[in-house]
Amino acid sequence: MYFCMMNFITGATGLVGSHLVAKLLLMGESVMALRRPQSDSRLLKDVLAREFSDPKVAFDKISWVEGNITDYYTIETALQQAHAVYHCAATVSFRSSDKDIVLHTNIQGTSNLVNAALHCGIKKFCHVSSVAALGRTGEGQPITEEASWKNSDINSVYALSKYRAEREVWRGIAEGLNAVIVNPSIILGAGRWDDGSAAIFKTVDEGLKFYTKGINGFVDVKDVVDVMVLLMKGDFQGERFVVSAADLSYEELFKQIASNLNRKPPSIYARPWMGELAWRYYALKQLLSGKKALITRETARTAKNKHFYPATKLKQRTDFKFRPMPDSIAEICKQYKSESIS
Repeated sequence: MYFCMMNFITGATGLVGSHLVAKLLLMGESVMALRRPQSDSRLLKDVLAREFSDPKVAFDKISWVEGNITDYYTIETALQQAHAVYHCAATVSFRSSDKDIVLHTNIQGTSNLVNAALHCGIKKFCHVSSVAALGRTGEGQPITEEASWKNSDINSVYALSKYRAEREVWRGIAEGLNAVIVNPSIILGAGRWDDGSAAIFKTVDEGLKFYTKGINGFVDVKDVVDVMVLLMKGDFQGERFVVSAADLSYEELFKQIASNLNRKPPSIYARPWMGELAWRYYALKQLLSGKKALITRETARTAKNKHFYPATKLKQRTDFKFRPMPDSIAEICKQYKSESIS
C-alpha cells in the first residue's frame, strides 16, 4: 500500500482518462497528464464541470506535458517526476485506412511507456487494455482472463493492436514492472456525443431504425475508473481483470436508451446481409465525400456476434460492485438530454 504523490496519465482528454483525472483530483492526488498540442480538452472540462463547483480551479491543478506516447524521450523525462502511471491512451478505429496508425500508436506507445517506467523506477503501472485483446472463443462461450489469443479473421486491427500492446506490458512485468491490466468491455459514459460509444445515444435519439441480435459486454466508465484505482491502491500485481458489468444484446441496449430518451426503439431486424450492404455503402460514401464512415466492415460483423465477458475474477478477488446497467444508461441519457438542450 502506498500513496501516489504524482500520477502520470496518458489519454487524459479521452473518455476514461477524463473521468480518471476527475476521480484522482477529488481524492486530493496530484495529476500530471500527457497531451498532444492539438488535443481537444472539452470532454475533460465537461467532466470536471460535473464534479467540481469550480472546474477551472480543478483543471489548473493538472500539470500538462506536451507530447505524444510515440516519443520516448518526452515520456522518460516526464516519468522522472511520477510515482504511478495510468496508461489510458489508445487510437481506436475500425477503418482499414487507419490500420498503420492504430498499430503503431497502440503498440509502440505502450512499449515506450513500459520502458520508461522501468527506467524511472515507477512504483505501479495500470494499463487499460480491452476485452478485444482476449481474442475470440466459439460464439456463446464466455471469454475470461484465461483466454489465449488466437489469430482469426473476426479479430479487428484494433483488437490485434491491443493484444500486442498488452504483450509489451507482460514483457515489462517479466522485467520487474509492478503492473496491473484492466480489460474493459464496451465502455459507456457521457462523452463526445458524435464519437465513440457515446454516439450510440445520439444515434438512437435521432431515430435509429435497425437493431441486431448480437450480444456484447458493457460497463460504465465510472466503474472502469473505480476498478483501476482500486487495483492500483491494493495489493495486486502482474494480473489482468475483465471489467464488464453486464452482457446485453444490442436490441436490449437500444431499447433501454430509446425508453430513457422517449424515442421509439429500433424496430427492424438488421439481417447479416443488410450489414454487409451497409458497410459497403458507407465505404463508398466515405470515398466520395471524405467523411468518415458510420459503419465499417468490422463493426457491421461484430454487431451480429454474441460474446460474453464475465467479471467473475474481479468480483471474487475484491468486494467491487458494478453499477446496474439500467441505472448507468438512465444517467447517461439524462446527461445527454441536458447537454443537447443546452
